[in-house]
Amino acid sequence: MAGGVDGPARSGAAWAPVDACSLPTAERPLREAEFDALFATALRGVRRQAPTWLRLDLAAGEGTEAAVRDLLTRESSCCSFFDFQLTPAGDRLVLDVRVPPARVDVLDGLARRAAGSSA
Repeated sequence: MAGGVDGPARSGAAWAPVDACSLPTAERPLREAEFDALFATALRGVRRQAPTWLRLDLAAGEGTEAAVRDLLTRESSCCSFFDFQLTPAGDRLVLDVRVPPARVDVLDGLARRAAGSSA
């Protein structure tokens, strides 16, 4: 996925280098908007567990788990380096996002975007 990394406001910087994402350029803003909407409505916490591992805590509202799983499936199909694990935990969902060391910059961008949505 490509897009701004300074929160929902677009900065023009890419989350993922062009060669890392197979999502057509025209579709990238739509995918960014989906992540922005998820972060704006469900994000409750962001923690960097390790340089290659980000944990997002999400509120588990009605239909949220299915919507998140759908988004993650589609994101994995264009940026296959992402390793997403979504775990229900009571009234929340824990989303662990891992990347290989060569893609830490992409995870950094995702972390900044998530943190910016809660600012």
